[in-house]
Amino acid sequence: MLVFFTNNISSFAQNLFTVTINIRNNANTNHTGEQFYITGNFNNWLPKQILVGEFPAVNESKQVVIENVKAGLFEFKFTRGDWKTLASTTKGNLEGPLKTIISQDTTLNATVDGWRDDFPASTLSPQVHVLDSAFYLPELDVNRRVWIYLPKDYANSKKRYPVLYMHDGQDLFDEATSKGRIGPLEWSVDETIDASSHDAIVVAIAHAEDIKQRQDEYFIKPNINFPNPKGEQYLASIVNTLKPYVDKNYRTLPDKKHTAMAGSSVGGLLTFYAGLLYPETFANLGILSPSIWLDEGNIANTIHNVQDKKSIKKQAYYFYGGGNESRIKPDSSVVKMHSDIRLITSELEKNIHPTIEISINPEGRHGAWYWQKAFPEFFEWWQKRI
Repeated sequence: MLVFFTNNISSFAQNLFTVTINIRNNANTNHTGEQFYITGNFNNWLPKQILVGEFPAVNESKQVVIENVKAGLFEFKFTRGDWKTLASTTKGNLEGPLKTIISQDTTLNATVDGWRDDFPASTLSPQVHVLDSAFYLPELDVNRRVWIYLPKDYANSKKRYPVLYMHDGQDLFDEATSKGRIGPLEWSVDETIDASSHDAIVVAIAHAEDIKQRQDEYFIKPNINFPNPKGEQYLASIVNTLKPYVDKNYRTLPDKKHTAMAGSSVGGLLTFYAGLLYPETFANLGILSPSIWLDEGNIANTIHNVQDKKSIKKQAYYFYGGGNESRIKPDSSVVKMHSDIRLITSELEKNIHPTIEISINPEGRHGAWYWQKAFPEFFEWWQKRI
């Protein structure tokens, strides 16, 4: 495991500081002498911009000095040039960034315990299969890869299972397909359910590889950046085509009570809409870090104008947000995720009154590392409800 300790030096009345990092090689690998780099929130997470130097021999150290660091959160990782060569734990696992709060010139001690590329690229559980490499979503008129997680006893039992539909399928199970601003971190959905005492089927739909197309397909209502969104077609394809296919070909519990959806960011906003627009299909919704600030008030209007409030009242909504998820709106104003969640759940409570659960991680930021930590809590909450 990557660990570090801080030793704050003298404090100065200044706005920019110097961070000195001593990096010790605890990895028993053959990468001694190779060039390695530091990346973090101080260089926009560019993995091959700041050279540390040659990777030292085992039990030896190398020092790097970062100048002109702003006060506040300081996050960093080490690479050997790209995201495939991130520093890892001794078992090859990727973790969140090393971090500390900078308020003065600071010295840090860090260790590199392994390198990710020394281990198998795929972290996929044997329980995950490709349902279809190009499943046709007719209302959206696209073909998308769809993965399915089946419980360990699926092949040897006759049981039926609840089903969780999820977006951004590339990022849920496997580091080999995951992409992220700070590296290919995955949600570990498969490992979470493998370790749980509860069973479920998970259906994961791949997002469009183009970022703008992904957002276009995840927004429901028009906004300044996406005037012609296709989210309604995407949800209709799940409800009218994908779900019937899954229920026909797998041993599911197809009723509303046992059908859920979960997503994050714009996918969290989309999941919120799925609950409001299809209350007879989904009983439980996992809405993680929803991009409400980009929706320009449309979700609040939808809450006020939905027709089937009686069915929505019987639903349950699980909201997760991070205390450090400040986001910039299109008008350049700053919003805080946990504040947005509190405001919108207040509207939901006041106008419809479904079951609402809110989980706020004070240190949480916007990204897969934090959703990986949030998912097990959501999963157990969902299972207890069924």
